Amino acid sequence: MIRVLLLALALVPRPVTACEVALMLAMDVSGSVDPAEYRLQVDGLALALADPSVRDVLVQGQVALSVMQWSGVGSQAVVLPWQRMLSADQVDRFAAATRAMTRAFAVSDTAVGAALDFALAGFAPVSDCRRRVIDMSGDGNENVGFTIGRARSAAQASGTEVNGLAIEGMGLSITNFYRNQVITKGGFVETARGHLDYARAIRAKMLRELTKPSG
Repeated sequence: MIRVLLLALALVPRPVTACEVALMLAMDVSGSVDPAEYRLQVDGLALALADPSVRDVLVQGQVALSVMQWSGVGSQAVVLPWQRMLSADQVDRFAAATRAMTRAFAVSDTAVGAALDFALAGFAPVSDCRRRVIDMSGDGNENVGFTIGRARSAAQASGTEVNGLAIEGMGLSITNFYRNQVITKGGFVETARGHLDYARAIRAKMLRELTKPSG
């Protein structure tokens, strides 16, 4: 009787944990980012992903992650395609792949609107995820293309959340640009005080956007 009961329980379908968030990490690699600053961004993102608190949130939410790099008009590329974070080992492997990323573009302009459009078009493989979030990080204002207004409106209309990570030298000009022109309603901007502060800022930003309450 016990054997029959165990067999019956084994045949009962187990609930599949739904993907809570599809998070596109969009990294600025325009001409204003020198090789040392690029390395600080890549290593900082890898450190954030490997942080125990971030790792736990990623696995608990079965979060889907992808990394793209962007620069001028027509210069956008997915460098790490969508992957579901189903275990701590999987997160660690993704962090290692992030650290090993090669730079897709250099010595180019800053087309924030084109980058946002490119990111927005990339969510088809993770359409089952409850939330779609684009994490735009950069160290400069848009200086070519000038399509950020239209791109932000498209993101808003599609229900995609856009948050910003502004890498500042002095002042808050980039933070204000991201706050006023890039993020969607309900989004937020995290400010990094230079590229050396990127690791702290991206960790704080990911925890904030991944633990956002429902509704």
